[in-house]
Amino acid sequence: MPDVPKLSIERLYASPSLSGPSPRGVQFSPDGGRVTFLKGREDDATRLDLWQFDVATGAPSLLVDAALLAPDEGALSEEEKALRERKRIAGFSGIVSYQWGTADTILVPIGGDLHLVTLAGGDAGGGEAAPSVRQLTITGAFEYDAKVSPGGRFVSFIRDEAVWAIDLGTGAETRLTPEADPDAAVRYGVAEFVAQEELDRYTGYWWSSDDRYLAYTRVDESGVDVVPRYEIAAGETTVIEQRYPRAGRPNAQVSLFVRDVETGETVEIGAFGGDGAGAPEYLARVNWHSHGGEQAMIVQAVGRDQTSIRYERYRIGGSLGGVATSGETIHVETQPNWVNLSHDFTPVGAGYYTTSEASGHRHVVEFGSVEGQVTAGPWDVAQVLGVVPVPGGNGAPAGDVELFFTGYADTPLERHLYRMRKGDRPVRVTEAGLSWSVAMAPDGKSFVGTGSSPDQPPQTGLYRADGSLIAWIEENALDGDHPYAPYLESHTVPTYGTLAAEDGQTLHYSIQTPPDFDPARTYPVIVDVYGGPHAQTVTRDWERMADQFYTHRGYIVFRLDNRGSANRGKAFEDVIYRQMGIPEVRDQLVGVDWLKAQAFVDPERIAIQGWSYGGYMTLMAMLQAPEGTFAAGVAVAPVTDWALYDTAYTERYMDRPQDNPEGYDRSSVFHHLDRWEGKLAPLLLVHGMADDNVTFDNSTRLMAEMQDRALPFELMTYPGKRHGIQGEATRVHLMQTRMAFLDRHLMPDTE
Repeated sequence: MPDVPKLSIERLYASPSLSGPSPRGVQFSPDGGRVTFLKGREDDATRLDLWQFDVATGAPSLLVDAALLAPDEGALSEEEKALRERKRIAGFSGIVSYQWGTADTILVPIGGDLHLVTLAGGDAGGGEAAPSVRQLTITGAFEYDAKVSPGGRFVSFIRDEAVWAIDLGTGAETRLTPEADPDAAVRYGVAEFVAQEELDRYTGYWWSSDDRYLAYTRVDESGVDVVPRYEIAAGETTVIEQRYPRAGRPNAQVSLFVRDVETGETVEIGAFGGDGAGAPEYLARVNWHSHGGEQAMIVQAVGRDQTSIRYERYRIGGSLGGVATSGETIHVETQPNWVNLSHDFTPVGAGYYTTSEASGHRHVVEFGSVEGQVTAGPWDVAQVLGVVPVPGGNGAPAGDVELFFTGYADTPLERHLYRMRKGDRPVRVTEAGLSWSVAMAPDGKSFVGTGSSPDQPPQTGLYRADGSLIAWIEENALDGDHPYAPYLESHTVPTYGTLAAEDGQTLHYSIQTPPDFDPARTYPVIVDVYGGPHAQTVTRDWERMADQFYTHRGYIVFRLDNRGSANRGKAFEDVIYRQMGIPEVRDQLVGVDWLKAQAFVDPERIAIQGWSYGGYMTLMAMLQAPEGTFAAGVAVAPVTDWALYDTAYTERYMDRPQDNPEGYDRSSVFHHLDRWEGKLAPLLLVHGMADDNVTFDNSTRLMAEMQDRALPFELMTYPGKRHGIQGEATRVHLMQTRMAFLDRHLMPDTE
C-alpha cells in the first residue's frame, strides 16, 4: 500500500471538506448576467457565504459575508429548525437560502431577520462597487419563508405563523392574512408537516406574476394527533407537543384563499384534507400563469389514496368578483398504485408542460393547447429545466420549443442534461462518465453544471447550451493544493455490475475494495443500504468520503439498488406496494448471495448498515435472512412499525392500516422478532432523542420488546439531535462508535 497519511475519522468531518469546495444553491440572476451560489468557508465548510460569478468577466467574488450580516445568528425558532430539517440543510449555518428579486436585488434571510442586498454598478476604478445592504426587519420574532414578489414591489415572509409583506417603496408593513390562532392550532401561509416532509412543498403562499394577488393556505391542525416529543438535551428535557399525523389518522385541514392585495378582498378557493367523502386530501402544488392579460392559478391536488394528480385551473379576473371558485380540470395523471409528484409544471403560451409516468417511465408531456407525450423510451426524465419557444421560420414550425431536461437516457447510473425539439431525439449535452446537476439560464443559452465521477470531485462550470465550457466557477482540480491531495495515492473507486431480481428486473450494484486489494485474500464487507422509494445509491459520481475510510480500514463496501428505488420506472418501484420491507430485502439478499460466492469475500464477516429507511432495511434484512448471513448490523434512526410513521409517505406505498392490516403487520420489525431468537447477530441501534421525523418511540418500543425477550443489543442515543444527527463532533462520535462496533465483530484480531 502506498505510504500515505492515514485518513482519520476526525479528518473525515473536519474543514476544509475532503471533497473540496462545491457551490450550493446555484441561481442565475433574472437578466442572466450573474451566477450566485453559496459556499462554505475554508475554516468551516458548514458556514455558508453568498458568492457571485460575473458571466461577462468570468470573475468570482464574495458577495455577502454572513458574519457581517449576523455576527451572532442567535437561536433558531422551532419552525425554522423543522423547516431546515425537512430541507436537509440542518447541518449548515450562515446564509442557507436567498432569493433574487430584480436584476440587482437579492433577499437574504439570516438570524431571523431579512436583508435586501442591492448590487451597485461599476466604480471609478473600473471595478464593481460594493453592494448596499438594507435590513428590512428588526424584531424579536423570527421571520422565515421570505420572498420577493415577482414584480419586485413587496418582500413577504412568515411572522408568528401569518403572512406579512413590506412595500419596498414605502417601507410599510402589512399583514396579508388573518392572525394565527395557536390555541385552535390554526396557522396561515405555512406548509404543514407532511407537505414539507413528504410532498416537497415548503411554503404555503404564492404571489401572482403582477404582484396583485396572493394565494395562501389556512392550516387547521386541531384534528391532528398530538405526539409528545421529548427533546432530551444534555442538561434539560423539553416536551414538544408535535402535531404528527400517523398512518390512518387525520391529516391537517388545509384551505386555499386568494387575496386581492389592492382591495383587501379575499375569496376561498378550495379545501383539502377531506372528510372521507372524496374531497381532495393534499394541496400538492400551486402555480400562477399569466397569458393573454389573464391571471390563472393552477392547483395540483392529490387524493388520500394518492392514485391521481388533478390539475385544476382557477381564472382570476380584473377584480375578485371575477375569481373562479370552482376549478376547471385541465389534466389528470392516474396510476394503479400511487403517483409521484414533481416540480416540472411549466406554462408556455396557452399550454403547459410537465412530466408524467403514464407511459411507465417519467416523461415530458404537453397539455392545454396541444396534448401529447414529448419524450419517450425505457428511461426516466429527472427534471424539466427549461422550455424555450423557438421563433417560427427557417424551417422551424410555429409554436416549436426547445426543451432542456436532466435524465437517464444513456444509463441509470449517470444523470445528464439533454436538449431536444419536439419530434426529435434528445441530444446529451453534458460529458459522459460523470453525473450532473444543472441550473439553466433564463434564456436557455447557457447553464451552470456540476459534474463528478468516482475519481473526480464535483467541478462547477458555466457552459454554453451545446455543452462547451465558458469558464470554471469552481474547477476543484485534484492538484497538490487540494484538501484530498495527501490521500489521493490510495484513492479507491467502485466497480459496477448488475444482478437479476426474482422477477427478472435488473439490479445495479457497486463494490469498492481496499487500496491494497489482493484477490487471493478474503475481506470483510459492509453492505451499506438505503432501499427506500425516491432514492438511488448506485451512481457514477464522486463517492462518499466515508467509503474511503472504510476501504482504507480494510473493508469492502457494497451497495445495491433494490426494486422500489428511484429512476428505473414505475414497474421497478411498484413491486413494494402494500408490502414494504419484503421484496426489497429479497433483492438485498440476492446481492449478499453474490458476495458470498466471490473468492475474495469472507462469508463469515459481512455486516449491514443503514440510516432511516436504511435502518429499517438493516433490521428487516437481519430478521429475514438465513441464520449466519450477517455478522453484525448497525441501524440508525430506523422505522420499526409503519403505523408509527406519517400519513402521506406511508399510505402512498402501504395504503391505510385499516385497509391493509396484514401488509402493515408483515412490514413491521416486530412481526419478525420471533425469528431472531437463537440466531441473533450483534446489533447496534442508534437514534437521535429529538428526532421529529422517525420519532424516538420507533426505537424505544423496539428496545422494550427486545429487553422483554432477553435479546441483547447495543445502543447509542444522541441527546437533542434530530433525524440527521448533525454537528461535527457528534458525527465524529457516531463514526467512532460505529467503527468500534464493526471492528469488534468483523476484525477482532486488529488493533
